[in-house]
Amino acid sequence: MREPGIPKNWSGKFANIGNKKQTPKIPSANHTGSHLLPNNSGSPHQQKIESESQEFLQMRDRQQPITQSSINTSYDASSIPPRIQPPIPPVHKLPGWLRNWLVWAVLAGVTTTGVGVVAIAFLLKLPAAPNCPAVFWPLATATVRLHCAEVAANKQTVKDLLAAIHLVQALPEDHPLHGEINTSIAQWTQDILDIGDRSFQAGKLPSAIAIAKEIPKNVPNYQIVEKQIATWEATWAQAEEIYKEVEAQLPKRHWHDAFMAAVRLLNIGNEYWATTKYEQLNQLIETAKEDANNIDKAQILAKRSNLNDLLAAIKIAESLGSSSYSYQDAQALIPEIGRTMIALAQDALDRKDADEAIAIASQIPASTDMQAEANDLVTIAQAWRSAWQDSIPGLENAIATAQKVTSDRPAYNQAQALIARWQLEIEDVANLQKARELAKGGTVGDLTAAIAQAEVVSDNNPRGEEANTEISRWRSKVETIEDRPYLARAEELATMADVGSLQAAINEASQINRGRSLYREARRKISNWRGQIERIEDQPILESARSFASNGNLPAAIGTARQIQSGRSLSGEAQAAIDDWQAQIDARQNWREARQIALQGTPESLARAIRIANRVPRSSPLRFDVNQATAEWSNRILNTAVDRGQSDILGGIAIAKLVPRNSEAYRAAQEQIATWERFLNPPQPESPAPENPEPEN
Repeated sequence: MREPGIPKNWSGKFANIGNKKQTPKIPSANHTGSHLLPNNSGSPHQQKIESESQEFLQMRDRQQPITQSSINTSYDASSIPPRIQPPIPPVHKLPGWLRNWLVWAVLAGVTTTGVGVVAIAFLLKLPAAPNCPAVFWPLATATVRLHCAEVAANKQTVKDLLAAIHLVQALPEDHPLHGEINTSIAQWTQDILDIGDRSFQAGKLPSAIAIAKEIPKNVPNYQIVEKQIATWEATWAQAEEIYKEVEAQLPKRHWHDAFMAAVRLLNIGNEYWATTKYEQLNQLIETAKEDANNIDKAQILAKRSNLNDLLAAIKIAESLGSSSYSYQDAQALIPEIGRTMIALAQDALDRKDADEAIAIASQIPASTDMQAEANDLVTIAQAWRSAWQDSIPGLENAIATAQKVTSDRPAYNQAQALIARWQLEIEDVANLQKARELAKGGTVGDLTAAIAQAEVVSDNNPRGEEANTEISRWRSKVETIEDRPYLARAEELATMADVGSLQAAINEASQINRGRSLYREARRKISNWRGQIERIEDQPILESARSFASNGNLPAAIGTARQIQSGRSLSGEAQAAIDDWQAQIDARQNWREARQIALQGTPESLARAIRIANRVPRSSPLRFDVNQATAEWSNRILNTAVDRGQSDILGGIAIAKLVPRNSEAYRAAQEQIATWERFLNPPQPESPAPENPEPEN
């Protein structure tokens, strides 16, 4: 049975305390832990200590609710981020009243006598907890300090935990509660570090370090504070190094290496780097890849030298911000595209397409830093468009337009050169206009006067080339007028189509000298007339040669045709006939020789006869007889081979190989050779596989 007067909920916890032989020291997982006082309760000092201890015990066991007004040090914890991972609650944490050493001392002395009843009654008669905000701390007892320190520490803010530490640190080191004080300070120190770790896990390293450094350096085991700060700083430095490593891979386009480096943040030991910064790095890698692909596309478009493609390339390059790893490439590409557009516009202007040049130059964006050049090109193109009107008003307008290019512009020197040119052209245009008016008469005199007027324009002047072109055209007309009668008379003579009239036509046309306008036309006609003369002269010779050939006298035909000299009109036709007749002679000779050799009757002679006979062209009339003879000769070779093979297979094979490839007997000869070779070299039987083959290593 439990002792009278002891609460029901105490009986199980303290049933055996009275049987202890010595006063126990009960450690607490949080804030408890002290040494019992020596048994000298009779001294005044000891009585005061016991009184303070009992008062402290009673105040804690009352479990007064903690309010904002219960302690004079209240702190704002809004700046401290919530825990990223809730701390693991300490094991074996006892109620506050059980963590007091005096309770255990009293209960240890409880027996079944009336002393236990008195002790329990004493414990149940608890005084009210002190009002911490109203405490005058210089006179506060240790009991009050411990109580108010725990009240502050329970708020779990940095300021309150530090206040708790400062409250109990004021007690002397030889105080009987020193062990419990140190244990509480160690726990509160760890609580502050936990709050700092929450800031660290949330990505606020300076805040975490600042929190940790608020812990007084004279707390027990302060080295855990330094170790925690060093761990945070090392983890943070490692994370920053990984981040830099990823960033270093992106300009190189090493996407895989960058991703593999970023993955290491997942195991860095910091929630902020493993989540926020890891996602940031992944997004950075993807953005860098996308930007790299875009700049590649822009570079491809920029090489096409097409206006739309160039504008599209600039738009892509302009979309890359300064934070992009491809930003420098984009910034280098934009002015390059601008120069390409300037060149494209200049090409159009060189083709005298001022409208296209203006259209291109007007679309060059300001981002290319080529706006000044583009504006000047537009002005120059507008001036050229006026100058190409080929009139004095047009040139005057061109000069006025070019004068808009001031001395501070890139194209100023070009504009000044054009102004000087067009000023010279104004006078030249007047001379050319006068010359063209003179040439409209069309007579030799008119054209001659026009030439004289155009020759006033110097070759060195801008219109000098134009003047020379007109002069050449008018001179050609003069020459045509002067030489056309010669060519007309020659054509009239040539219509008689005999040798004499044709020769007279040639003589008449030959009066047109080299370099004159009608010279080439005259030479073509002279060549045609000479050909007619040569055909008239050589046609009888060719007809005579063909007559010899039709009568079978091919040598006489060849000799006659050779009288037509090379280079004459009928020389090609004569040579073709000669080649044909000579081929017929050669065919007859080969056919005769083949038959003569075949009379020997040996396989070798028959094979040789076949080769010679095959020289006869397929178009030759002799080819029918040749085909019949070569078929017969090849069969004779095969028959001889078969006869020899009955007694001498190798000899038969040698003879069968003489049958020509293109003969009718060739396939049969090859089959016979194959039969003999199989007989001489029968296939070897396959070796049987061993019954129990050894396994392979």
